[in-house]
Amino acid sequence: MTFPALGSSPVRVRFAPSPTGMFHVGGARSALFNWAVAKQQGGTFVLRIEDTDASRNQPEWVDGILSAMEALGISKDDPAFEGPHFQSENAGIQQEAAQRLFAEGKAYYCDCTREDLTARIGTKQTGYDGFCRDRGLEYAEGRALRFRTPDEGETQVVDLIRGNPTFPNSTLEDFVIARGNGSPVFLLANVVDDIDENITLVMRAEEHLPNTPKQQLLWEALGQTPPQWAHMPVIVNEKRQKLSKRRDKVALEDYLAEGILPDAMVNYLMLLGWAPGNDEEILPFEELVRRFRVEDINSSSAFFDIKKLTAFNGEYIRALSVPEFTEACGPWLHAPRAPWTEEQFDQKVFDAVAPLAHSRVALLSEITDNVDFLFLDEPLIDEDSWNKAFKAGAGELLADVRTAFADAAWDAESLKDTVLAVGEKHGMKLGKAQAPVRVAVTGRRIGLPLFESLEVLGRERTLARVDAALARLAETATEVAAGAE
Repeated sequence: MTFPALGSSPVRVRFAPSPTGMFHVGGARSALFNWAVAKQQGGTFVLRIEDTDASRNQPEWVDGILSAMEALGISKDDPAFEGPHFQSENAGIQQEAAQRLFAEGKAYYCDCTREDLTARIGTKQTGYDGFCRDRGLEYAEGRALRFRTPDEGETQVVDLIRGNPTFPNSTLEDFVIARGNGSPVFLLANVVDDIDENITLVMRAEEHLPNTPKQQLLWEALGQTPPQWAHMPVIVNEKRQKLSKRRDKVALEDYLAEGILPDAMVNYLMLLGWAPGNDEEILPFEELVRRFRVEDINSSSAFFDIKKLTAFNGEYIRALSVPEFTEACGPWLHAPRAPWTEEQFDQKVFDAVAPLAHSRVALLSEITDNVDFLFLDEPLIDEDSWNKAFKAGAGELLADVRTAFADAAWDAESLKDTVLAVGEKHGMKLGKAQAPVRVAVTGRRIGLPLFESLEVLGRERTLARVDAALARLAETATEVAAGAE
């Protein structure tokens, strides 16, 4: 069996998530690959919500799917977008398809229980033995409807990514297509919906590949030409284990909430299993779409490298203008994410240090740790930073810096020269001399450029924090002395 090449007719792809939880990054990759094909070829991207599992579906998850896709640039307002369609609304035609297959002798009812099957074939065997094939059972409550798979020959799946995997029909059991209550199962519902929505290319995760010969047989039994197939590689973690929501961070919303820019996420996800060539990686989505070829998707598993994603994000942040960066930081500068109150926050102060932070953060969420000292009444002291900065002699140096700061010109260059001179007096280079000053004022050993930060913070607040640090050192020294007596 062969299929026409992509592009020979308007392509219709689909993305069919279930509204049962947060938006998985694997689903996001699937959606983007399908969206890329639709946009590249002037086709249609169909969103179908597979909502037939009433016990797990929640309306808010549908909203979550739509908002997550919007964040990825897959907009329902785009002419290429169709939907959302809901699988539950197709229950009628799914049941009609099941009854048609029964009427044509391509399916049969089965009243076997699991216990019956175990008694006949034992616990070590798998699959169904075809016991009810020729019993001529009619529908009754509790009887499942099974598809009659061919006994001979083979089913070949022409897969744009995996070649032509072949499945001997003798290895395919007579699988259930409708439950004992008459409701269609996934295999049939999926096929009927794809037929109803005129889907021409099914591009999905490789975990569905074992279902494909069964679904292809259903397409043919219903008198339809199967779509093209493309099964994308599984996404794995650093241990090469399939990403699992019970073990790994997999929700797209979580990554966006910590400050991954949507464009960076889109760029990174597009490279999970595919590459645009020329060793290029950081590319706008429009260029990725132009170069995308389903046939070039790798069949091997794709490693979800969080460090690489973060590095991508840093590149995208640095590509923003400072005003764009300031706007992007907005959610982290205000409640509920910010550790300061609205009264403590000063937009003009942030605007003054935004150019300093712009080149230093790789996640937007990192902005709060970089600037909190500017808006909190007291710095949040990191104890590890304190212990490393205040070694022997650091207190004496800080006291001398405090004296010098009282009369120094209050600009970054003058403050730097002041600390440099005090450091030389104590036999310290600038890097070591500024460490206790930084921790006293900002609470951390790492952060924005120190002297520019001091200039923005101002003399009064800087001296107050140095005094607080000196008081803490004195108190610690008193306690140590008392303990030694």
